[in-house]
Amino acid sequence: MTVIEALKNRRAIRNYTTQPVEKEKIEQILQAATYAPNDRMREPWHFYVLQDDAMKRYEKMASSYLQERFPTKPHLVESSLKVVQTTPVAIVVTADMVENDEDATADNIFAVCSAIMSMWLAAEELGLGFVWRTRGVGLVHDARMHTFIGADQNQKVVGTIFIGYPEEQELKDKKRTSFEEKTTWL
Repeated sequence: MTVIEALKNRRAIRNYTTQPVEKEKIEQILQAATYAPNDRMREPWHFYVLQDDAMKRYEKMASSYLQERFPTKPHLVESSLKVVQTTPVAIVVTADMVENDEDATADNIFAVCSAIMSMWLAAEELGLGFVWRTRGVGLVHDARMHTFIGADQNQKVVGTIFIGYPEEQELKDKKRTSFEEKTTWL
């Protein structure tokens, strides 16, 4: 599979089998992340891998968060929690913040986003499903996640990644706006 084919075929997968993900594959995905471009080789990422008991504790925290956030939408809470309940591994990815330098901090966040995309492509190649969550069950914008993973104050949570062997499902083509409509040639 070429890189262009992998990008075209990439989908957010939220339904997984119960098959555990081999540690070697998780390590390959993490290694792929470290090849991402990053300003001044700061390598501003940190990965918190959640499995087994950590996933159960994460589910409790996510359930609390979602119930507080959507008290009148139990179906939304239930559907959002499904990915946590069925995913064998989650990885919370943080970016280093640079004190008194907003530009360097932004560059670090961009690098971490690139690292996450590298992880996604590696997972695709390894036959794994992958979804990058920021809002809702990803808890990126909630202080509980920061505390849960034990990140220090100079780390910003950028994404929660859910990885597993995908359940059989029909993947639909996603309509994408042509680059021609989104491009200005100068």
